[in-house]
Amino acid sequence: MALALSLPLSASALATASELPAGIQCPDTSAKASLPCGRTPVRSFTDIVYSSPGIGAAGRFDLEFDLLVPDSPGPKPLVVYLPGGGFLYANRTAALPRRTYLAEAGFVVASVKYRTVTDGASYLEGVRDVKAAIRYLRAHAAELSIDPERVAVWGESAGGYMAAMAGTTGGVERFEAGGNLDQDSSVDAVIDVYGTSDLPRVAADFDAATRAVKGAAGSPHALWLFGPGSTKALAEDPAAAAAASPLTYASAGDPPFLMFHGAKDKTVSPSQTRILQDALLAAGVPSTRYVLPNAGHGSPKAAWNSTVLMDTMIRFLREKLG
Repeated sequence: MALALSLPLSASALATASELPAGIQCPDTSAKASLPCGRTPVRSFTDIVYSSPGIGAAGRFDLEFDLLVPDSPGPKPLVVYLPGGGFLYANRTAALPRRTYLAEAGFVVASVKYRTVTDGASYLEGVRDVKAAIRYLRAHAAELSIDPERVAVWGESAGGYMAAMAGTTGGVERFEAGGNLDQDSSVDAVIDVYGTSDLPRVAADFDAATRAVKGAAGSPHALWLFGPGSTKALAEDPAAAAAASPLTYASAGDPPFLMFHGAKDKTVSPSQTRILQDALLAAGVPSTRYVLPNAGHGSPKAAWNSTVLMDTMIRFLREKLG
């Protein structure tokens, strides 16, 4: 059931949400990769507008998130999910099986649409959107059964990059824009699943032809770094690349990280999470990285939808968020 909510939210509006009853399988499109569900009934809300930004000729449009709320008493820790999409799109309906499994473990899960190259954005606007969503969720924590003192961010692929940026740029004013600026956009834990950390080196582990394609002017990664319409190749402006990298911002006091990568990833070089791991540990930030030896970029689906992986995430979140 789609439920469009606008300010202010109300308890009565939340009570009309669709519900995922106990005793079901987590929704999935693949019978080969289902996760068991049914521990806790979960209420589902969609199309909640958190920001209405605009970029030049693109005009104004709504940015929305979907929400899964465990049907249990009291405020609960929040996990903000950031979908992938190669910086070309950010589908907030993605990863429903994993999001549902996590919600049933006791977390409110918000899946956020952020602006991408297709929307006329660069990394700067995208990261600002993520932070705006976190601030909005904190501002409405009481209405959404959220404990605003326990907030994590979890992203996959391009969303993994976004999660790493959100985790390392707490307090960096350049990335703060939009509504609810009286709220904190920092987070308490980060889960980065095969995300990029240094855009010019996204294909560092691949052959020369692949490196050339990914680094060329007009490639999605180049447009994400420099902005739509740019004619710069990824390697042309090291200073700009550094400003767009979580490696630059990693510092003592950043939240703990949990990272996963597939050893056979042919989309984002596995070394991308390794160099971020090195930077975090060098800065004194707790970080754990797992490499799935037979996994690629989101494949096989069963590996990334496994209870072993998801339960590892849940243990990390419970430990870091309490």
